[in-house]
Amino acid sequence: MTGLTEEQLNHYKNKGYVSPVSALTSIEAKEIRDEIEKIEKDWPGALEGINRNYIHLISPIFNKVCLNKNILDAVESIIGKNILICGTTLFIKNPNERGFVSFHQDAKYIGLEPHNWVTVWVAVTDANEKNGCMRMLPGSHKEDLKTHKQKFDENNLLTRGQTITNVQLDRTDPIILKAGQVSLHHPKIVHGSGLNQSNDRRIGFVIQSYIGTNVNQVIGKMYVQIARGEDKYKYHEYSQTPFELMGKNEVTSQNKANEELSKIFYSGSKKIGKF
Repeated sequence: MTGLTEEQLNHYKNKGYVSPVSALTSIEAKEIRDEIEKIEKDWPGALEGINRNYIHLISPIFNKVCLNKNILDAVESIIGKNILICGTTLFIKNPNERGFVSFHQDAKYIGLEPHNWVTVWVAVTDANEKNGCMRMLPGSHKEDLKTHKQKFDENNLLTRGQTITNVQLDRTDPIILKAGQVSLHHPKIVHGSGLNQSNDRRIGFVIQSYIGTNVNQVIGKMYVQIARGEDKYKYHEYSQTPFELMGKNEVTSQNKANEELSKIFYSGSKKIGKF
């Protein structure tokens, strides 16, 4: 295992994130974009709403990214050698659209405890301040979970439009990535992202998240895959590895996983959002 350097690990422990980390080549990043745009063209609507989640179950290419050695080495540095993939999602901001992600904490609604897990954000295209890269509030992972307002904003890419108010933008760090680079962030760090004001798409493929096998789902049920090591706990259901793009079995597997995920995301909510 190569993994994160001591300097990178210290940054993660102190700030709550580490970025950039080299993972994929620009060619591999382009392969992901091509796969996304092929699905959008050949299966319109297949990556919209709740179906933007668990996309590693419908595509061997997405699944291959989740098993990338460079990514797993970095993840192992943080959560240990026994690693499960428990979810993926796409965050796509097209030019001239109003999509944004309000400031929030992943751990607030996802029900994964203890917090021995990490989210990996894969830059499929370059991510920068002009096209709405993520911004992290450094050190916020050391604090308790904060109050989130459920706003259900029309252009918010989060399920409930969950929002931590009064986050000072000038206190946040921009997560600038080249296509193929990744960032890793703690479940409790406050983060969000603004509008895409460029003339190209900003695409992030997010592995949300890699969890230690000791992590349970305390709200509902999740479907996982083993990425590395062994699972002695067996807390979760196991999903099938995809063999063909958008095959019947693959789509069925995704639908089953997303049905359970939706119950988790909207647990206790009187309203359902578009994601």
